[in-house]
Amino acid sequence: MEKEKAKGFINEFKAFIMRGNVLDMAVGIVIGGAFTAIVTALVQNIIMPIVGFATGGIDFTHWTFPPNAAEGSSAITYGVFIQAVVTFLIIAFVVFLIVKAVNKAMPKEKEEEAPAGPTEAELLAEIRDLLKEKNAG
Repeated sequence: MEKEKAKGFINEFKAFIMRGNVLDMAVGIVIGGAFTAIVTALVQNIIMPIVGFATGGIDFTHWTFPPNAAEGSSAITYGVFIQAVVTFLIIAFVVFLIVKAVNKAMPKEKEEEAPAGPTEAELLAEIRDLLKEKNAG
């Protein structure tokens, strides 16, 4: 009895794992992880040095409250948060540019034109004719 339950559970699990959407999600997660590494390397090694040069090397990570608090004390390190927000905005902008470039490079699908239907005037004339037939009959 226990073997049958275990076998049924295993078969149910296999059916769950082999569904297309689970496999697609797994592939998306793996590709997303690889893409994250690429974008992070781009931002940290190319874009952030340019931003640092343009801003005179401002480093938010050392900003604390109270100012000049000793490391390891109970200071609020709000600069780390500011740096994370700035990094997020830069990464989001880079991803936006990449997606925009990929969308531009991809061939556009031809939109099928919907078959031309009757015009408004034709529909009104048809309704008028149907009402005439109904009233005449």
